[in-house]
Amino acid sequence: MPTPPSSPARPQRRPQPSRSRRPAPAPEPPQAAGRRRRPQWAMRAVTTLSVVVLASAGIGHALVTSVDKGVIERVDPFKDMKNRPAAGHGMNVLLVGTDDRDKLSWEDKAKYRLGGAPCHCTDTIMIVHISQDRKRASIVSLPRDSYAEMPAHFDETTGEKHHSHPVKINAAYAEGGPQLTVRTVEHMTHLKIDHYLEVDFTSFMKTVDAIGGVQICTTKPLRDSHTGLDLSPGTHTLDGGEALRYVRSRYIDAGSDLSRMQRQQRFLAAVIAKATSSDILLNPVKFRDATRAVLGSVRADKGFGADEMLALGHAMRRFSPKSSEFTTVPVGGSEQLKGVGSTLKWDTGKSERIFQALRDDKPLTVPRARPRATLVDVAPQQIRVQVENGTRTPGLGRRVDSALRANGFLTTKAPVNADRQRTLTRTVVTYDPRWDRSAKTLATALPGSELRPVKGQGALLKVIAGTDFKQVRPVRAEEEVRADKLSAVTGDQVVCP
Repeated sequence: MPTPPSSPARPQRRPQPSRSRRPAPAPEPPQAAGRRRRPQWAMRAVTTLSVVVLASAGIGHALVTSVDKGVIERVDPFKDMKNRPAAGHGMNVLLVGTDDRDKLSWEDKAKYRLGGAPCHCTDTIMIVHISQDRKRASIVSLPRDSYAEMPAHFDETTGEKHHSHPVKINAAYAEGGPQLTVRTVEHMTHLKIDHYLEVDFTSFMKTVDAIGGVQICTTKPLRDSHTGLDLSPGTHTLDGGEALRYVRSRYIDAGSDLSRMQRQQRFLAAVIAKATSSDILLNPVKFRDATRAVLGSVRADKGFGADEMLALGHAMRRFSPKSSEFTTVPVGGSEQLKGVGSTLKWDTGKSERIFQALRDDKPLTVPRARPRATLVDVAPQQIRVQVENGTRTPGLGRRVDSALRANGFLTTKAPVNADRQRTLTRTVVTYDPRWDRSAKTLATALPGSELRPVKGQGALLKVIAGTDFKQVRPVRAEEEVRADKLSAVTGDQVVCP
């Protein structure tokens, strides 16, 4: 054998059993050895990750196929439908949530305030548009009290034939089930519905529990005596029952059903964030449990089979909260109907622009880079601010005023120099105690600032800029409506920061 290179003396080893030996390679420089070790380590990591992903996909394929063969309850919402709208680009799924609670125990009904008789109508109606390239999901909420012209049909409950008549849109399900619901939505939106998914209270709770709960944040208390919802300000992880309270509550504020839809959209964005996280997609057990919970507790049309589900599941692997966008059909007024009650009339022009965007497979939002904003109680657009320069740095007041105004605050645009003997090292926010909530919003936008109450100061808040000022932190209120293309928001704008 060739003589090995000289090396430091080492303890002699015991003779090993005879085996063929290869010539020992010449030692490499340290840099070269490092270059070889890194690719080997990287290859092992990539291989391991690939195995996990493929295992998840394999379990997903087996699960979806088995569930499709017998577990999913099937309905035929498109039976004998004629004169339907022309198909557009992408996929339109009508997602409805019903108030069915028959599968719940008496204990759960009492716990979650579900003891009343169900109306067997739709509690939630959403159009979910999946773009043709499977990179975007646009979710449009239809208010349950929307004024609707019900097409002529047979009442599923009484068997009677009904002529076309005005009702609230959620009554379509009670009178004619999924088929009449689809017909009514297509008639009002001129969108062709490709698939139908129905979720009841039980399946909703199972799905939330299967993904390990959903994170929700609020800057103010959320209480509703009708549902039992009681959330303090802060971040909460809701289980299935708590989540049901959150999305059903209508008596938290004066916004009633419109505010409830915003909470539902915020919740759905949080679900997308959780479901598309690596914690779910790369964990075969969690992936299996979530798939079983979702697919085993919904009603779907016959055409929404394993192939369609797997295609959507594959697309969701590339999804993130930013891939989803949410809006509500704009309301232009209300109308009182005899025997029906108060109904909401859609704004014809604005709503048609939304539906046309879905037909054309166009986004509802304007793509733009937005910094992550901290949630606050009062929107900056409602806060008036006077800026003073508390230092000897020329132009600091103008810089602070411009930064606050760029982030939505109503500044005076006329900063002044503070009447002080010495330079202020820490920025101060002075405020009248009656406007303490507004002051907290302003202080959040100025990290490290000091709050000082001044009785009788009035509604105008004052910022005395110190040498510690660096920048204004973006803030937004939960109820803030974005002035985007069609008053829509993306999921990353409404999930917890």
